[in-house]
Amino acid sequence: MKRTILVLLTTLLLSPVSLAQRRTRSTSTPAKPPAAETQRVAQVRTAGATRVADQIKFLSKFIYLLGGAISNISSVDESVSRNQASPEVAQQNQQAKTRVKGNITGFREALDKLEIDFRATPELQPYYIKLAGVASGAATAEQQAGNNQFDAAGRSLLGVVNRLTDVLLAMR
Repeated sequence: MKRTILVLLTTLLLSPVSLAQRRTRSTSTPAKPPAAETQRVAQVRTAGATRVADQIKFLSKFIYLLGGAISNISSVDESVSRNQASPEVAQQNQQAKTRVKGNITGFREALDKLEIDFRATPELQPYYIKLAGVASGAATAEQQAGNNQFDAAGRSLLGVVNRLTDVLLAMR
């Protein structure tokens, strides 16, 4: 009887110890986003960077062409002020000015949309801070072109290109 009680007590005392030794503690590891999610985020960033790069390309080409257009516009303006230009040439000059103003307006609208898209897309929001203000730079250029200050408008657009380049660098 004593032996049975002793065996029972020993079994009871050792069983929690043996159960405790069998338990393993698991530390929770932070959940990694699935590979598909990581890939989707990378695709969204790449698409955003491509849109910024496209705007840089378009603006750079436009600014290059704007230099020649400004030269022609200002020389015709001088001829018109001295009454040395025909009415057809003066009308063509006005059309050229209107086309330049329209192109700058198109850039401002595209940059507005780019800013809105970056602000509205969670994956692109970290880059919005650097992007914010490019549309207002284009709006300044638009206003300057509206006042026939095409050279100043070109300089404002150069500032926009610089800002877009900074965004692109931050995104790589």
